[in-house]
Amino acid sequence: MTRSSPHPEPSVFEFEEEFITGLTSIFEEKIVFNRVLGLKITSLKAERVTARIDMRHELVGHYAHNRIHGGVISASLDAMGGLAVMAAIGARHMDEAPLQRLHRFSRLGTIDLRVDYLRPGISDHFELRAEVLRLGSRVANTRMEFLGADGTLFSSAAAAYIVS
Repeated sequence: MTRSSPHPEPSVFEFEEEFITGLTSIFEEKIVFNRVLGLKITSLKAERVTARIDMRHELVGHYAHNRIHGGVISASLDAMGGLAVMAAIGARHMDEAPLQRLHRFSRLGTIDLRVDYLRPGISDHFELRAEVLRLGSRVANTRMEFLGADGTLFSSAAAAYIVS
């Protein structure tokens, strides 16, 4: 995903280890459904987040083809959009302590989600990417991708989230 904005990329910075650990705990453990899906964060940056899902029998949607269930795809893309918003909110409030920023996510919720299923999801693992297109004071807009182990794009999505 590339940005089509004529503005330069925001300055790249690193989140503190305390913020990364806290957000990872929220996303991978405290949001229990993400644990069921097997979502594991692989990169947490203000401008993009990535994660991975390993294929396993419980995620199969079509038994004859061993492809991942469409509900797993849509739920994981929704979760990734939410994670991207969390990272963007965390970056916006760098003047606050990491723990204080982690409490800003309690009202985050999906308003709208659109998923395009482009091809069957057959792979031993999947990579998910998400970025925030716009972070407003009340609503955030995101774009997400669901890819196979070889980088093949299986699904793409766009979503809006309430942030206040």
